[in-house]
Amino acid sequence: MTVVAEGRRASARRRSPRGESIDRKDRFYAAAYLTPWGIGVFWLLLAPVVLAIYWSFTNYNLLTPPQWVGFANYTQLFHDPVFLSSVRNTLLLTVIGVSAGVVMGLGTAVLLNREKRSYRFFRSGIFLPAVVPPVATAIVWLFILNPRYGLMDAFLTKLGLPTIGWLGDPRYAKYGLLMMVLWGAVGQIMMTFNAALQEIPGELTRAASLDGANQLQIFRYITLPLLAPVILYNVVISTLFYFQFFEQAFVVSPTDLGAPANSTMTYALYIYQQAFTFLRMGSAAAMSVMLLLASAIVIALFFAINKRLTR
Repeated sequence: MTVVAEGRRASARRRSPRGESIDRKDRFYAAAYLTPWGIGVFWLLLAPVVLAIYWSFTNYNLLTPPQWVGFANYTQLFHDPVFLSSVRNTLLLTVIGVSAGVVMGLGTAVLLNREKRSYRFFRSGIFLPAVVPPVATAIVWLFILNPRYGLMDAFLTKLGLPTIGWLGDPRYAKYGLLMMVLWGAVGQIMMTFNAALQEIPGELTRAASLDGANQLQIFRYITLPLLAPVILYNVVISTLFYFQFFEQAFVVSPTDLGAPANSTMTYALYIYQQAFTFLRMGSAAAMSVMLLLASAIVIALFFAINKRLTR
């Protein structure tokens, strides 16, 4: 046996140079194929991030060379009432939008978690708005929420209720935006929950039913805990979406951003206004850096909580 083992080791040593050459060749081809992708990532992702961080410490208007001003852009933002209003608007949209979207998506998924043709039809109908471009969605909802001929106020009038200036009244403008977004977002969230519900073993629910548990108890003690990672995923993705909420807010007031009275001025919309309306690239870059940090914190929390849930 010793002679056989020595022979195998000698044979392995004789083959090792060839094996190493093959490995080196594979690494060479892998590097050659990945180099264009790496260059693209650098120029389209890393380079803009580095430039944004640099510009955030400068006074730059695209027409003259950047001038170093340190933390002046950051300090001035916190004394800017429009910036503070954009932060409040974005946080309000995030809290209400994420909560309503997850609850409505989960509820719809649970109600339509059947394999009958009619349930599949309703799921398809609810998901369909998710594939409509946000700009097209906003244009349609501009007609629906129009105070003179819109369907929403016509419906309220039929019920004998007062009409509401959904996009013209600062008190309701943000809720008009939320209706636009949720109309398309609920279907997408519903589909992720529906896919997760399909993965729950039927033996668990059947065993709970045999033990006397009703549908509410099954949902509370079996379905909901098993859906916790998916709920967390939808919360994080929705939060990042609302942090960057732009399209609908831009479409409803393209000539007077944030109207009425800055009630629809979101964080991303104010970045756009600072950069491309006022040419204050330094302030826009500072806001972008803060948004990047906030998004990174949300993602880090997601991984930390998800790690605990999957233990």
